[in-house]
Formats: sequence, C-alpha cells, structure tokens
Amino acid sequence: MVLALACACQFMVILDSSIVNLALPSVGGELGFTPTGLAWVVNGYLLTFGGFMLLGGRAADLFGPRRMLVAGLLAFSVSSLAGGLATAPEVLVAARVAQGIGAAMMAPATLAVINTSFTGPAGRAKAFGAWSASGGVGGMAGAVAGGAITTGVSWRWVFLINVPIGAVLIVVAMLSLAGARTGRREPLDLTGAVTGTAGLATLIYGVMRSVDHGWTSAPVLGPAVAGVLLLVVFTVVEAKFATQPIMPLRLFRIRGVAVGSGMLLLFGGIAIAMWYFTSLFLQNVLGFSALEAGLGQTPAAVAFMVIARWAAALLPRTGVRALVLAGSACFLAGFGWLAQAHAGSGYVTGVLGPTLLVAVGIGLTFPTLMAAATADAPEGAAGIVGGLAQTAGQVGGSAGLAVLATAAGATAATEAAGSTPAALAAGYDLVFLMAAGLGLAIALVSLLLPRHGRA
Repeated sequence: MVLALACACQFMVILDSSIVNLALPSVGGELGFTPTGLAWVVNGYLLTFGGFMLLGGRAADLFGPRRMLVAGLLAFSVSSLAGGLATAPEVLVAARVAQGIGAAMMAPATLAVINTSFTGPAGRAKAFGAWSASGGVGGMAGAVAGGAITTGVSWRWVFLINVPIGAVLIVVAMLSLAGARTGRREPLDLTGAVTGTAGLATLIYGVMRSVDHGWTSAPVLGPAVAGVLLLVVFTVVEAKFATQPIMPLRLFRIRGVAVGSGMLLLFGGIAIAMWYFTSLFLQNVLGFSALEAGLGQTPAAVAFMVIARWAAALLPRTGVRALVLAGSACFLAGFGWLAQAHAGSGYVTGVLGPTLLVAVGIGLTFPTLMAAATADAPEGAAGIVGGLAQTAGQVGGSAGLAVLATAAGATAATEAAGSTPAALAAGYDLVFLMAAGLGLAIALVSLLLPRHGRA
C-alpha cells in the first residue's frame, strides 16, 4: 500500500506536467494569453517545484513524510481546482505556481517513504523501478488524456481531474502511513530555508527569461546573478552558522549523492528534449492534432515504463555505471536519428523509431540515477537527499527548457521564413543534437562512480 501510494503521487505529478503541454494552445486562445505569457503556465510550475524542493525534503525529515505528503496533496488539489476554474491568465499562472509548491512538498516525501520502507538493495531497486515506471504511465496517460480532454471536453478538466485523485490519495496516505515515523524534534533552519529557496527560485527565473531575452540582457543577468549570490550566502550559512542545516553539506562527500545529482541535472535537459520538443515537432512540423500527438508519444511512454521495471531488476547485479552507459548509448543513437527528421518525414521512420530508442535510454537511466543519488542517505536525511535529487532534475529541466527553446527559436529565425514547418524543424533538430550531447556528458560523469558501486 505504501509503494502504491508513492507511485500514485508520482503518477499525478507527471500526469499534470504532460497533460498541460497538449492543452496550451486551447488555454491561450480562451484566456487571452500572449505567447510569452503562455510559457509561464509551464514555467510557473517548474519554478516553484524546483525552488521549493530542498525545503520540502528537509520538512519531510523534520515533520515526517506523512504530514508533508498530505499537506502537499491538499495544496496540489486545491490549486488544481483554482486552475480549472480560472477566468484570467494571472489566476491560472498563480494556480500553477501553487501547484509547484504542492508538488515540491509531495515529491521528496514519496522518496523518503521509499527509502525508509525498503532498506534492502534489491527491494529498494524494485521500488524505485515501480516509482519510475509510474511516471511513465503518468506521461503516457497525460499525453493521451490531454489531447482527448482538450479536444472532446475542455482544457479545464486537465486541472480539475486532479481534485478527485488528490482526495482519494489523501485518504490512502492517512491510512497507510499511520504508523510511519512522524519526524524529529529539531528546529527548522529558517535562514537556510529562505536563502536556499529564494536563490534556487531566482536563478531558475532568470534562466527561464532567456527564452524571451538575450542571455546578456538585464532581465536575465539580474535574477541569475542575484540567485547565485543568494546560493553563495546559503552555502556559507549552512557551512558556518546553522546548527541544524536544511542542507548538510557533508552529504556531498557521499559520492553517490554528488555524482548522482550531477547526472540528474544533465538528465533534466534530456527529458525536456524528449517529451516537450517531440510534442512540438509532431504538432508544428508534421501537423498532428493535440490528440494525435499524444497518441504518437504513447509507444515511447510504454517503452519507458517497461524498461524502467526491467532496469530496476538488473540494477543490484550490474551496478549503476553499466546501465547509465547503456542508456547514454541509446540517447546518442536515438537523438542523432531524431535530428535527421524534417517536414517531409514520416511518423514511423522520422519519430517513432528514434523516440523508442530514447525511451529505452530514459528507462535505463532514470531509476538508476535516482537510486544512485539516494541509496546512501544517512539516517534521518532521506527526505533532504530525495529533495536534492529531484531539485537537480527540476533545475536541469528548467535550464534545459530555456537553453533549448532559445536555440530552437534562434535557428528557426535564421531560415527564410522562420514560422514555416521546415524552419521550425531545423530548430528542433538542433535541440535533438544538443540532447545527444547531454547523453554523452552523462556517460562521462558516470565514470566517476565505481564500476559495480552499490545502488
């Protein structure tokens, strides 16, 4: 029951991310979003999800995963209701920001539940495989449901659907986690919480603004520099002044935590390139409808789900490095093939084949990286280590979205007619080549791990 709850929460978070992407055109048309403003329906969620993750992880350790999971589910469900009933762009963006906070409370708590409930390497690996596969199911369901709901009912139900799901999960959490550890009696490091959360959120905000402004412009450099300075202050506070730091820096001495988080930072860009930009390619270049694009991504989601479970079974025997190297090879081959697609490509040879390869790579690497980054969490630090791992993935995804979108837009603009399918395809092809480079970088970083290191 505990594992089913953790998987269901992960399912809902990923479902919400993927289901919104396919509804964006309808959302923009009905509420009157500008093209720039519409991006904040995605970015507002990513901003607070990534920025508040460390705080959510530490809170799970101090107050107990049960309390934080219930609180996160409640915040997520209420903000989903507000988003579904929104009548103005500002209301919907605010609801998405609140959803991100709820998700940042939920996600580390689910990892803390897994780490404290499954202590054996084999059992923990299988639990991570199921948790990762549930994300694949959520992505698959979101891709199909997003197009179907938007086309057949209303985009509002892509948010409202979270309300009954959240209500059921709150009841399950109250029952199944009744005997879970309730947390430790320690004060919350408020200075660290404020500087760390503000630093991450401000840095992510600056990076996101690069999509609309140049990297050297004041709207980008101002928040980015401020975010870096806040994170420097956060590091000094944690190292010198905090008696019970929100982010104990000694955790970075654990090789799995440091290297695993670094690889997850790179992996965030790969996930964005795979799901977000492939959806745009299908709709803007090949002319698919939202529903057709969702169905077009379903085979890759199924492949990811299956491979993630298989990789979890292999992990205790092979170790982290072998699976990461195999996954990186799939990234290089799949994204390299996908980068050859153009406006005249067919779906099967231009998109289906390469995305299946990339999905195999994601299935091999994602549960492996999460296990590597959290396996050696000390007693009482499962929440913060899980929060750190997911923060790395979210920051990587936010930065990846900004960098890759900027590169795609600049490339398309250099074509004779920047808004034609051929011009857009050129931009997306560059994105896929850059994603292949991220796969190579993950392979190189993985060499810092022992060949058969414990996962």
